[in-house]
Amino acid sequence: MTQDISHNYYKEVIDLQNVEGVEAQMRSLLEVPIQSISELEKWLIDEQDLMMKITEAITGHQVDFYRNTEDVDIKSTYLHDQQVIQPLLMKYEAKLNEKCCESPYLNELDENRYGLMRRVRESKVKLFREENIPLVVKEQELCTKYSEIMGGLTVEWEGEEKPFPFIQSQLDHLDRAVREKAYHLISYAYRQIKPDMDAIMDELVQLRHQIALNAGFENYRDYIFVTKYREYSVQDCYDFHENVEKHIIPAWNRLADVFKSKLGVDTYRPWDNTAKLLKNPPYSEVSTLLDGVAEMLRKTDPYFTDRFDYMREHGLLDLGDRKGKSPGGFCVPLPVSGDTFVFANFSPSFFSLIALIHEMGHAVNGYLQSERGPIEEYQWRAEVAELYSHGMELLLLDKLDQFYPEEEEFKSAQREELRRAFTMLFGPLSGDLFQHWVYTNPKHTAKERDEKFFEISKRYGLNPVDTSGFEEGIGMSWAGTLHFIQYPFYDIEYSISMLGALQLLENYRKNPAQAVESFKKGAGADYNQSIAAIYKETGVSFDFSEPAVKRMGEFLEKIIQDIH
Repeated sequence: MTQDISHNYYKEVIDLQNVEGVEAQMRSLLEVPIQSISELEKWLIDEQDLMMKITEAITGHQVDFYRNTEDVDIKSTYLHDQQVIQPLLMKYEAKLNEKCCESPYLNELDENRYGLMRRVRESKVKLFREENIPLVVKEQELCTKYSEIMGGLTVEWEGEEKPFPFIQSQLDHLDRAVREKAYHLISYAYRQIKPDMDAIMDELVQLRHQIALNAGFENYRDYIFVTKYREYSVQDCYDFHENVEKHIIPAWNRLADVFKSKLGVDTYRPWDNTAKLLKNPPYSEVSTLLDGVAEMLRKTDPYFTDRFDYMREHGLLDLGDRKGKSPGGFCVPLPVSGDTFVFANFSPSFFSLIALIHEMGHAVNGYLQSERGPIEEYQWRAEVAELYSHGMELLLLDKLDQFYPEEEEFKSAQREELRRAFTMLFGPLSGDLFQHWVYTNPKHTAKERDEKFFEISKRYGLNPVDTSGFEEGIGMSWAGTLHFIQYPFYDIEYSISMLGALQLLENYRKNPAQAVESFKKGAGADYNQSIAAIYKETGVSFDFSEPAVKRMGEFLEKIIQDIH
């Protein structure tokens, strides 16, 4: 399964190897006199223009590295950005924020347009500590090491060396023996890299704790809440954890009984929890995946398929698995080009199909936002972004027959997507709870970390599963979660946004055309607004209270039963 990756998909309009030149451009912004509101607005535009050029180059180099972690030249360019350019950016970003916040004209700017920017900049000025710059550089180096280890991870399967995502895809197999074999091989692979993973995580926890202490916080959890500008509290998160455990996990257990019956097994083991009840992967070649998703998008909205066809034509999609490619999937904006790029490293499976649809939700969101102009870093909030990725999955739920034309297979595919929706209500949430523990107990040992991960997993997703004999393997499996390493505390947003996406599905079942228009309206809304206001424009509520959790859990369980 091959794919041409030779396209030049980003614009390199600034030479980041010329460090003196980059610094001179940032220094010149600091030296510009600002003597009126109009001059401040022009200065903000000039600053945005420079940062867009730098961001696109850094993003392109990062994606290049994720696409091929084994290329020495690509890695060298990526590390130059991380070790030289990023520290320079942090230093000048702090000075530029100070210059902006000290301007007497800042508070005279239009609140609707600039209010969020002002609040974020003021917060950044308070948080910045120069002594944190080398710590952040070291943090990025550890993340790079993680990507290299995971990108190079292979497992022998039937006499052939296979990329790790291929083995993970075998957990979907209808044959229980194949699933069990894959599960054992995955555990074996994690055991081989465990010393490296423990060393990376141990050092990351200490680095991040020190960053928080330097900024005046008791722990990294409290620090990250401020840096993410969250519109809810730590206690709100703990309440959400509790409400999901109270209302969603019992429903998950009931569904597990149904799936156990469908599988014809007496004991629900870890490799049964992954089974998809689907006979074959939905495609074997990337071209088939692309053709099918294009048709699903076409049946939903012309704009969706227009963007997808454009991305396909311009080399903005890198899908499929290969050795040396970093794990996971993501979508990134390219602000100078006005494009978005989708990356995924998955073998043919139901999950890889859904992953592409998910990332296309992000991509459509990105293109609709680009019509307003480049989205600023401070405007990007995961609770919003993931609403449209999850939302796209559920808007295309009734079109999975594109890959599963037989009636029973189609129903099974729909059930699997809705089962995934269930897992998104508690899976990321359990990851969030795990990280709360990790960063509020920074002196924990690797053994304690594994034990805590198993304990939390058993409370949530593995609650209905017989895990006896696999406690140790499950405990160390946190190493396979990219977000724990590279995107700390980017978890709960998936669960919050899934509640919104389920409301969107509820609306779609009543009026498909109106729900799709609401999706596009919200995805293209003014991102200077609050999260709640953007959700409202999408026709849903930003609500993860106990009544909301209970209602959406009941709705989800009912439609799964209806398909049965």
